[in-house]
Amino acid sequence: MRVLGIDCGSQVTGFGIIDSGEQRHHLVVAGAIRPQPKKRFSEKLLEIHHELDQLIAGYGPDIMAVEDQFYFSNFRSVLKLGQVKGAVILTAARAGIPVVEYSPLEIKSAVTGYGRAEKSQVQTMVEKLLRLAAPPEPLDASDALALAICHIHTSATQVRIRAAASTAAATRHGDEPC
Repeated sequence: MRVLGIDCGSQVTGFGIIDSGEQRHHLVVAGAIRPQPKKRFSEKLLEIHHELDQLIAGYGPDIMAVEDQFYFSNFRSVLKLGQVKGAVILTAARAGIPVVEYSPLEIKSAVTGYGRAEKSQVQTMVEKLLRLAAPPEPLDASDALALAICHIHTSATQVRIRAAASTAAATRHGDEPC
């Protein structure tokens, strides 16, 4: 499975793509989209869309993971972040890529085991889980990789749960008289 994680931001949008096998994750690419600061906001959205579209075309991810909730006290920041997220989701949808969303608590729990972990703790765990020589930079890229890892771990758990439920149902069915 190839997962694209996106950490939405109007100034910096982090991205990370991970290939996942049975027990190992492999970093494909990570970085950040940094729209030019002097551009109008609509032009920044278009730049994010264009860069993301190129990433999707070049690397062919199977699924995209994004953060599902934003907690800010500044209404304007929330609104802009929502618009960036909309552009990101639309780009994935146009490419036929399903999008999954995870809360910050789910992401941090999946990567560090602690839902209130600091960004630096998440970055350190991403480095260890992907067996990298150095922490992924910038933090937006490590957050995007954390989203991808969260999806990989969550989907693997769901597969195990379905398999266990199927086995349990088969066992119960086998015990019933014919």
